[in-house]
Amino acid sequence: MQGKIIKGIAGFYYVHVAESGIYECKAKGAFRNQKVKPLVGDNIRLDVLDEEEKKGNIEEILPRKNELIRPAVANIDQALVIFAAAKPKPNFNLLDRFLILMQYQKVPAVVCFNKQDMVNEEELKLLRATYESADYPVLFTSAAKEEGIQAIRELLKGKTTTVAGPSGVGKSSLINLLSPEAGMETGDISRKIERGKHTTRHSELFALDKDTFICDTPGFSSIYLPDMEKEELGTYFPEFAKYEPFCRFQGCAHIHEPGCGVKEALEEKKISPIRYENYKLLYEELKDKRRY
Repeated sequence: MQGKIIKGIAGFYYVHVAESGIYECKAKGAFRNQKVKPLVGDNIRLDVLDEEEKKGNIEEILPRKNELIRPAVANIDQALVIFAAAKPKPNFNLLDRFLILMQYQKVPAVVCFNKQDMVNEEELKLLRATYESADYPVLFTSAAKEEGIQAIRELLKGKTTTVAGPSGVGKSSLINLLSPEAGMETGDISRKIERGKHTTRHSELFALDKDTFICDTPGFSSIYLPDMEKEELGTYFPEFAKYEPFCRFQGCAHIHEPGCGVKEALEEKKISPIRYENYKLLYEELKDKRRY
């Protein structure tokens, strides 16, 4: 029998089998010996031990399409990166770090700004322009007013999508709207027990349809850049590519060099100043990292 791991807690793996339900499984010792850890999102073959109790063993992990380091999930088609348009104000540096991480792991990303009802038209326009000019699809939602949910549904159809973003941006509320049976713990509950930080404490997949899954991951407040040379960073800013041929020097870092096509595009407002400032900060960070 084949299924997909939707949750792993304390050595138990919960496996979704279409038409049959969810089985509680243990992984065979052989995986430990091979140093292979089953991941949320893995497609597996299972041996049913008790049909009534829905218990089984994971016999085989089927070949992975990809394996993400952070969040630790497998077989992901795309990432939906959710930040709030306000309350909390978007941390663009953190958002850009996450987009670089997804690109590094070859996972297409979509940017979603929740709480759109809390900002004016001008601010929405700036958010859209910042990321659309970098070739990222941009969505706006309001979980509180149930706006923009249909657009997300369309985007998710037939895919396994990991949802990621900092705590407090309304990720769990959005997932509740997309998959009511997820019954996720939202911020209010954690406020009662004064544990307002991370509502989601482990990665979990929810089946929205037989071939549509959404993966919720713990909120993050910091992200380290992948291990790369500072000279590589520009390739993770897709908007630079069309202006680089106009740089006077080959291997231009787009910071201090004269005759830089990217800086000219910045002056002509073809590249977002928010993104460019983050590029400079991250470039310095990579430079310092190499120094030590």
